[in-house]
Amino acid sequence: MITEWARQRARDFLNGVAVFFNRLGLTPNILTVIGFGLVCVIAVVIALGYEALGAVLLIFGAGFDATDGALARLTNRVTKFGGFFDSTLDRYADGVLMLALAYRGIALANQWIILLAVAALIGSFLVSYTRARAEGIGLQLKEGWFTRLERMILLILGLFATLFIGQTALLIMLALLAILANVTAVQRILIVKQKLDHADA
Repeated sequence: MITEWARQRARDFLNGVAVFFNRLGLTPNILTVIGFGLVCVIAVVIALGYEALGAVLLIFGAGFDATDGALARLTNRVTKFGGFFDSTLDRYADGVLMLALAYRGIALANQWIILLAVAALIGSFLVSYTRARAEGIGLQLKEGWFTRLERMILLILGLFATLFIGQTALLIMLALLAILANVTAVQRILIVKQKLDHADA
């Protein structure tokens, strides 16, 4: 999992951006809403067939998405609701992006793109749900091979690759997303079982 490595590398940059947004008077929750709105715009771009442009915009959008947490820490506005709100809109964002790709499958008359987009969405939701459910029973669960950052990187690479191999890139990218996200969900189920068995021992 490269999430923690990326967070450490990007921390100084995100803090600098957070200072800028703080000077503009923006709050973490407002940034969360703006970030989700940006993802919705990107989803429309992808749905209309401009996948490579969508990839470029997602690079910017992913950085923007991480700034709300940095701003919350910078301004001492870290709240339970803020974390809940951010996670909820992240799930909506995942859904909107997969919906855009499913729409591309319809436009291209390719049923495999549609099916794989749905399978990838199920896996993405289950990766998040297993963590949320584990925390609901008092367990920390940050482990996992293919968390949201990894999924976003693969999505961006796949969208870029459409410049060279067209819809084949979407099929490969969505197949990998579907497989790796669902494998990670199963991995987290096994980790939770292991932790519970160890606690009961």
